[in-house]
Amino acid sequence: MADDRNKVTKYRRPVNLNIGMVIFAVIFIYVVTCVIMYFKTDHIVGYSVMEGSLTSNKIYKGIALREEEVVNSQDAGYINYFAREGERAAVGNLIYTVDETGRLSEYIKAGESGENSLSDSDLAELKTEIISFTNGFDCRQFGEVYHFKHNVQGTVLKLANYNILENADALNDASGTSLINYRSAGDSGIVVLSTDGYEDLTLEDMTAGLFEEENYEKKYFVNNDLVAAGDPVYKLSTSEDWSVVIMAEPDLVDMLQKELEKEKEKNNELYVEVRFLKNQYTAWGKVDIYTNEEGDSFVSLSFTNSMVTFCTDRFLDVELLLKEEKGLKIPNTAIVQKEFFIVPKGYVTKGGKRGENGVLLETYDDEGNVSVQFVETPIYHETETEYYLDDTVLRAGNDIVMPESTQKFEIRQTGTLTGVYNINKGYADFKEISILYDNEEYSVVKSNTMYGLNVYDHIVLDAAMVDDNEFIYE
Repeated sequence: MADDRNKVTKYRRPVNLNIGMVIFAVIFIYVVTCVIMYFKTDHIVGYSVMEGSLTSNKIYKGIALREEEVVNSQDAGYINYFAREGERAAVGNLIYTVDETGRLSEYIKAGESGENSLSDSDLAELKTEIISFTNGFDCRQFGEVYHFKHNVQGTVLKLANYNILENADALNDASGTSLINYRSAGDSGIVVLSTDGYEDLTLEDMTAGLFEEENYEKKYFVNNDLVAAGDPVYKLSTSEDWSVVIMAEPDLVDMLQKELEKEKEKNNELYVEVRFLKNQYTAWGKVDIYTNEEGDSFVSLSFTNSMVTFCTDRFLDVELLLKEEKGLKIPNTAIVQKEFFIVPKGYVTKGGKRGENGVLLETYDDEGNVSVQFVETPIYHETETEYYLDDTVLRAGNDIVMPESTQKFEIRQTGTLTGVYNINKGYADFKEISILYDNEEYSVVKSNTMYGLNVYDHIVLDAAMVDDNEFIYE
């Protein structure tokens, strides 16, 4: 029999629970769980209501319509202009000459006309042209560079042409016949050295295709070009009365049409303020509306001054300065619509410990006995005869009793209110809003209304994330 003294038995250490480790493990599990829940939960973000404004101004591309008279050449030959584009010409002012033989052009090219120097007034005219272009240049409208180039070339050549008039007279005297024909303005107006085919357009001629600039062609008239008799050589804008026509969306047309009808009832015209983006000039334009057979609507804005400023422009970007609404500015994501019960005012009374608004609700016990119980229910909107009450306490089909009477009213009728969820008290409390104006992102609502919002109220930024009376943890 083996000696038990030589047998070794492994000692098992007893389990020793450390209370500190247990507490630490519990806390660790709790923290991990909270972190996971935090990232999985949609967080409700608040928004502080502030005063602000929104403008309903919109920018449109317009077509300028003027009284324009295209003048054709009476002679064939090489043309030279003595009137600068955009310059006002009176009847009888020299506009251009036509050199029938081309000898004047050769004379100029050969340098026989002598030295042509610009006076201080000539240089000032050029500087004005350059400064005007520099101040109004927009790199997104690079085509204006070519128009500027044409204007400068016209100005320089006009100034130079005046210096060679004596040479033209000399050529006529030397030949004994009139080879250089002088042509003056038959009417007074603003000289424009281009045509585009839009000269005879009226509001009733407008179509959507006319606004497509890629199909627009403008023909410039330049010095020393060879022209035939009957070719157009310049045009005159003969009246300060002009208009800009824009293609308008239905909402704008409806709004202007309503305002136009109101003014007509008073025997007045409708005017709106317009800003021209080219030079930020503002003016009041008389409104006329026309809808063509295709259903496209056009708004004409007529002016009685400043035509000369835009006499060379057919397309103009204009901003309609319609209105600016001021109030409480809130994001559209905060706006929600909610249904309420509508009850006559005579059925709403005050009661309870705090004297709050409520109704006398008819209830039944298990034995069918009828009793009347005061139920507190906030008012969210009112008309002259009715209140809008919360539908979370009351139910359709409930009967309420008029105070100090046996007359009953069955709750059935509902109405929808537009509002936001106010979270000043820590829960989602619906507040009605009255929208003055809105755009794609924000709305401006009335402030200090009876059941609405005030400055510095906190509302839910995204109303779709909460339910009515839900407690809010931001």
